[in-house]
Amino acid sequence: MNLEEILFLAAGLVLLTLGAECLVRGAARLADLVGISPLVIGLTVVAFGTSAPELAVSVESAYSGQADVALGNVVGSNILNILFILGLCAVIMPLRVAQQLLWLDVPLMIGASLLVFLMALDGVITRFNGVILFAGIILYTIFAIKQGRKESREIEKEYSDEFGSKTDGMVNSWPVQVLFIALGLAMLVIGARWLVDGAVQIATLLGLSELVIGLTVVAAGTSLQEVAESVVASLRGERDIAVGNVVGSNLFNLLSVLGLTSIVSPNGIEIAPAALTFDLPVMIAVALGCAPIFFTGHVIERWEGAVFLLYYGAYTAYLILNAKAHDSLPAFSAVMLEFVLPITLLTVGIAYSRYAAKSRARASES
Repeated sequence: MNLEEILFLAAGLVLLTLGAECLVRGAARLADLVGISPLVIGLTVVAFGTSAPELAVSVESAYSGQADVALGNVVGSNILNILFILGLCAVIMPLRVAQQLLWLDVPLMIGASLLVFLMALDGVITRFNGVILFAGIILYTIFAIKQGRKESREIEKEYSDEFGSKTDGMVNSWPVQVLFIALGLAMLVIGARWLVDGAVQIATLLGLSELVIGLTVVAAGTSLQEVAESVVASLRGERDIAVGNVVGSNLFNLLSVLGLTSIVSPNGIEIAPAALTFDLPVMIAVALGCAPIFFTGHVIERWEGAVFLLYYGAYTAYLILNAKAHDSLPAFSAVMLEFVLPITLLTVGIAYSRYAAKSRARASES
């Protein structure tokens, strides 16, 4: 493999990460300067900013004619967010699941996944589809802001400590923040171009499709920020934030990133047959599959996190074996379908039954 392609890929990842950080901090402090509340900043500027790497890469891919990379980035990021990030965080420390996630955000994530699949059935996500998706994220953001205003004083203080009261001095003046935003946007654009170019060249050299590279290398690279934020939140004991970050990121990827990419792309996003028959269904299955675990006691246990990690490893292995048409692919598929999957379903079913029994017992005692 050529060292130049690897360097382009690595440099692109670094620029994407730094660009997103500059954009988020600059925009948050500029919004604070003009009198926008820290809570609104956290629910809008920061939420959109954390999806900036995925958006930059997907738009660049669509304009460059690599629609498979654009779609693979979104689908792969969503699969990685749940299976790898949640799995890793739960293994570090069992994760508590907030009530709003159970009754609102998780169903919305599942619904958005199904909507994208339905839109993709004709082989393309059109500009009109993109408008519908992006309208969805606008409505969701408005609702989140209204709900956020009802939060407790502790939540308000948390947002204020993170995003407010940082406007003293020349360093935090509005020209400096505008410069930060411009610098962040420039790094995002250049980083996305380098990442896409490097990934496509590596895919060609390895004999892998652009879709597989988008689902793995590009998706992992653009999700580095979510990985870091969720792991740090888990280590700090902010376990509900770790879960909310993942679910919120998936919603923004589907509605904002895929929506905007479809709008700005001249011909929309073409859907590869492999993505329609395998990767999109896997994304939906992962979204649906996490729901029972979320509901069994409102906690993602360590063993459940380990199962998530196992399935992400298996999914990645399948992509590579299938791309290479490896001789061991049939045996690998048989083991997953006939052994691992049934055992996982049985274990989750038992856990859910025990939780239901405990809930009935508590209800009868009260």
